[in-house]
Amino acid sequence: MTADSRTQLLADLDRRVAATAPDMVSWRHHLHAHPELSNREEKTASFVAESLRSMGVDDVRTGIAGHGVVGVLRGGQAGDGVVVLRADMDALPVPDESGVDFASHAVDDTYPGGPFPVSHACGHDCHTAMLLGAMRVLCEHADRIPGTVVSVFQPAEEGAPINEVGGAKAMLEAGALKGLDPTMAFGMHVQPYPKGMVSILSGNQFAASCMVRITIIGEQVHGSTPWQGLDPMPAVGAILTGIGQIYRRNDAADALTVSIGHLDDVGRFNVIGRKVTMWGTIRSLTDTVMAQAQQQVRQLAEGSAAAMGCRAEVEFLQPVPAVTNTPEWVDSVSQSLTEVVGTDNVFEPAPTLGYDDVSEFVNAYGGVYVGLGVQDTHFVDGQVVPIEGGRGIVPNHHPAFYADDETLATGVRLHTHVAVDHLWSHI
Repeated sequence: MTADSRTQLLADLDRRVAATAPDMVSWRHHLHAHPELSNREEKTASFVAESLRSMGVDDVRTGIAGHGVVGVLRGGQAGDGVVVLRADMDALPVPDESGVDFASHAVDDTYPGGPFPVSHACGHDCHTAMLLGAMRVLCEHADRIPGTVVSVFQPAEEGAPINEVGGAKAMLEAGALKGLDPTMAFGMHVQPYPKGMVSILSGNQFAASCMVRITIIGEQVHGSTPWQGLDPMPAVGAILTGIGQIYRRNDAADALTVSIGHLDDVGRFNVIGRKVTMWGTIRSLTDTVMAQAQQQVRQLAEGSAAAMGCRAEVEFLQPVPAVTNTPEWVDSVSQSLTEVVGTDNVFEPAPTLGYDDVSEFVNAYGGVYVGLGVQDTHFVDGQVVPIEGGRGIVPNHHPAFYADDETLATGVRLHTHVAVDHLWSHI
């Protein structure tokens, strides 16, 4: 196999991507209109598995760590490379205010803590549709591909309900890639960057994360006689105030955030309840800062509770490591990225405190995770600003988050070019 045959294969794949783009848009619209929450992706997984089988994927594995799907495509040419292409499938408990005619009206009445409106406010519908598109065109040219392409459609990237397991780590522990011996993992996340631009950072591009559960336990009593019990609420107030000051105990150069997003209290207006549970998250770019912040949260909670005669139980749950793109892997994919979008459309972003558990795959097998711009924005003096007359900048997880359909083809080309180039290097 020669360099010319590689170039011809990529050109043929690009032509097929353009031809299959309308189907990808249709898949994305279907997925967007029928979102499912983490660990509830039953219909989404069925749609993915049926699509892979219809494409002629050699091996389709289902029911992995809940609703995970793995599709294995064995190329017709000799090669020992095994590239993992990953997409996440789950949606968010967020109303759909995108304004598109395929908007979601779904409500999950049975999800823990619900009912919740459900929408793809983080773009996982795009991720799933793009990887399906990549698998279709790669299947059509399987006889010319060396090595193996593994598509991983992952549930519960946003985090499983607290009493459940799920996500990337659970898929790996369930043996999703058993016997495949991957040599690289690759994926991408749609973001509010200019349409068709690719972000890649050498280092930690996405943050480490953990869930925080703080339970303050006092003694229940009638609201008219607080001195006869132990009120947990003052301790909760002190913790909420103190959380906002934790950053001051850490080096200002170290990115860190600690947020409390939800409180649970069982009681009523004239009852001082026995306990209050606080739910939050810690994000950092390094394990060292994460450990420091966890210790500081524990000290704050236990000390505040003790000062009010109460006690605190502090738990750090669902840990996710940072996404680290090593310099070696960034160099290895740079040609693939620039061939797809052009040198001027690949840029180095600032690291984000958003997390993604694709890090479990990248850490285990090597590889990179990149961002793909999908919004009506452009750079002005180094800042992303909305294009006049466009749909503006809408961040991921916002109810009005949107993604440009035409950019899906760019994502498919990124998958196919990175996969082919990696497999070519292992002939």
